[in-house]
Amino acid sequence: MEPPRAPALRLLLPPLLLLLLPLPPRARAKYVRGNLSSKEDWVFLTRFCFLSDYGRLDFRFRYPEAKCCQNILLYFDDPSQWPAVYKAGDKDCLAKESVIRPENNQVINLTTQYAWSGCQVVSEEGTRYLSCSSGRSFRSVRERWWYIALSKCGGDGLQLEYEMVLTNGKSFWTRHFSADEFGILETDVTFLLIFILIFFLSCYFGYLLKGRQLLHTTYKMFMAAAGVEVLSLLFFCIYWGQYATDGIGNESLKILAKLLFSSSFLIFLLMLILLGKGFTVTRGRISHSGSVKLSVYMTLYTLTHVVLLIYEAEFFDPGQVLYTYESPAGYGLIGLQVAAYVWFCYAVLISLRHFPEKQPFYVPFFAAYTLWFFAVPIMALIANFGIPKWAREKIVNGIQLGIHLYAHGVFLIMTRPSAANKNFPYHVRTSQIASAAAPGPGGSESADKTFPQHVYGNVTFISDSVPNFTELFSIPPPASSPLPRAAPDSGLPLFRDLRPPGPLRDL
Repeated sequence: MEPPRAPALRLLLPPLLLLLLPLPPRARAKYVRGNLSSKEDWVFLTRFCFLSDYGRLDFRFRYPEAKCCQNILLYFDDPSQWPAVYKAGDKDCLAKESVIRPENNQVINLTTQYAWSGCQVVSEEGTRYLSCSSGRSFRSVRERWWYIALSKCGGDGLQLEYEMVLTNGKSFWTRHFSADEFGILETDVTFLLIFILIFFLSCYFGYLLKGRQLLHTTYKMFMAAAGVEVLSLLFFCIYWGQYATDGIGNESLKILAKLLFSSSFLIFLLMLILLGKGFTVTRGRISHSGSVKLSVYMTLYTLTHVVLLIYEAEFFDPGQVLYTYESPAGYGLIGLQVAAYVWFCYAVLISLRHFPEKQPFYVPFFAAYTLWFFAVPIMALIANFGIPKWAREKIVNGIQLGIHLYAHGVFLIMTRPSAANKNFPYHVRTSQIASAAAPGPGGSESADKTFPQHVYGNVTFISDSVPNFTELFSIPPPASSPLPRAAPDSGLPLFRDLRPPGPLRDL
C-alpha cells in the first residue's frame, strides 16, 4: 500500500483555492508519516537520495505485537537491488528479501531482540504494541537513491504506523533535500532576481514605447510572460524555502508554481507564432481562419499541459525515479512543440516573401528561436537517457530556467527601443493600426498585406517621449488604393531624425 496522494481534481481548482487546500505528504517528502494496513507481505514506503557521507534516517515505527515480526528493508539503486525486486512479479517476498546484503546493515528487525531497532513493548487500552525509535546513517561511494520497504514474509499482512525523517547533513540548504535536489533553491532564487530585472526592463521599455505609440499587443504579451515567470519563480522559492525548513512544504503551492510556469511558456509561444505571422509587424490583424487555428492549437496545448500535471501527480510511480516527459502527455507536448515550430517556419517565410525589407528583424529572430523550439525536445531526450537519475532533477531545473532566460533575454535585446537597434520590429504606431488593418473593397483582407512600414520617421526618439497627437487626426489613404510599401532599410539607425520637407508627408 502506498502513502496517500493528492487527488487529481485539486489540480483543476482555481489558484487561490489551491493555496488554501492542504495536501497530504507525498511519498517523496523528506518528512514522511502515515498509517499502513495491507494484506500484502511486502510494501514500498518511500525513497530518498542520500549523500555519500552525511545521509541519515531517523524513524519511529509502531505496530501491534500480534503482528510481529516485521522488517524494514533498505535497498539502493544498484541493478541487483531495487530494480531487481520492484515490480518483479516473478519474485515473492522471500526472493525480494534475498537480495539484501546483511553485512551492509540493510535490514532493521522491528523486534526487541534487535537492539539497533530501539523497540520496546508498550500497552495502550489493553493492546500491546511494539514501539521502535532509532536511526540509521548511510555511507556509499557516491550519491545513491535508497528505497525503504516493509516486509513480513509468510505472515497475515502488514500493519504499521510510521514516521521518518530523511536528511542530508545539517545545513539549511541540504538538510531536508534529497541529493538530486541540491542547489534547486539557490538556482531558483538566482533566476528570480534575473527575471525581476528582465521584467522591470521590459516595463521601462514598454513605457518608452507607449510614449511613441509603439506599445503593441505582442510586446504586452512579452511583458505578461515575464511577469508570470516572476510569479512562478517566487512561488517556487517560497515552496522550497518552506521545504528546507520542515521537510514537507506546501504541495499546493508547488502545483500553482508549475501552472504559472506553464502559463508563461504558453503566452511566450503564442507571441512567437503571432510575430512569425507578422502581427503588429507587417499586418494589423490576423485573419479569421488564422485566429481559429491559433485558438484550437493553444487550447489543445493548454489541455495537454493540464493532463501532464494530472498524469504526473496521479500515475507516476513513487517507487521509480521518473522525469516529467516520461509519459504519453509528455511525448504529446514534444509533438505539439515540433508542430508549433513547423507553423512558425511557414509563418516567417510567408512574412519575408511579402516584406523582404523586414529581414533585419526576421532573420535573427528566426535563427534565435529555432534553437529555442528545439531546446525542449532535446532537453527531454537528454534528461531521459543522458543524465543519471540521482542528479536529474537539479540539472533539468537549471536547464529549463536557462531556456526560459534565453528566450526572454533575446527578445528583450531585439526589441529594445534604442537609436542603434536596426532589428526593431515595430514601425507603425498603435493609433495607425485601425486604418492600416481596415478591410479592402468588398471586405477583403488585402490591407493585411499592405501594412505600412517606417511611416513615422520624422521624429527623434527623445522628442517623441510623449504621444504624437498630430497623427491621431491624420487622414489614412483611401481603402481602394494600396498603402505605400517602405523601401528596404538604408542602414541608418531606426530612430534617427529623418524629417521630410513637409509635415505628415510619409502618411
